[in-house]
Amino acid sequence: MFTPEWMVDAMLDLVEGEADRIDARFLEPACGSGNFLVRVLQRKLAAVEIKFGKSNFEKRHYALLGLMCVYGIELLADNVEECRANMLAIFADYLNLGPDDDATHAAAHVLSVNILQGDALTMQTTAGTPITFAEWGYLGKGKFQRRDFRLDVLTGSSAFSAEGSLFAGLGTHEIFTPTKTYSAVTMRDLATQGAAV
Repeated sequence: MFTPEWMVDAMLDLVEGEADRIDARFLEPACGSGNFLVRVLQRKLAAVEIKFGKSNFEKRHYALLGLMCVYGIELLADNVEECRANMLAIFADYLNLGPDDDATHAAAHVLSVNILQGDALTMQTTAGTPITFAEWGYLGKGKFQRRDFRLDVLTGSSAFSAEGSLFAGLGTHEIFTPTKTYSAVTMRDLATQGAAV
């Protein structure tokens, strides 16, 4: 079942302050072909245009950051591919990119990492491994950094922070430890990884 666009917009309007923030992170645990994720990305790109539209360099990098902050999980392989394609088309159209542009390949790589085939209930990929998401950050001057986190650890941490819980005083530094931290990379570095996708 696919949510109609008017309902997607109405739901995103409920969290408008976050939906319109470039670096706000969104996860759709049953993303289908991307109805919600496409609209979230379009809102992020509208914010990029307002804030960075006059600088092509900043516009390209912050548009990629907006894409980096959108995540999806889907059971069906064809839906995963369609979602990635829909998201890439929105991104490429916004920046007027050709298929061989570095930003296109970088975005394809990001989508291969952020839109995963798996089961959000079991928090595992179809291969039976834990779902792991990349936290992408823009360091400025064209550099991005990635840190990976397991979904089951991130969602399990909410139980620790519940008021009155035995673990309420547990420090967040112990919970939010990345499984892997990568060196800073440029869009071209990401494009090289994306060309293989």
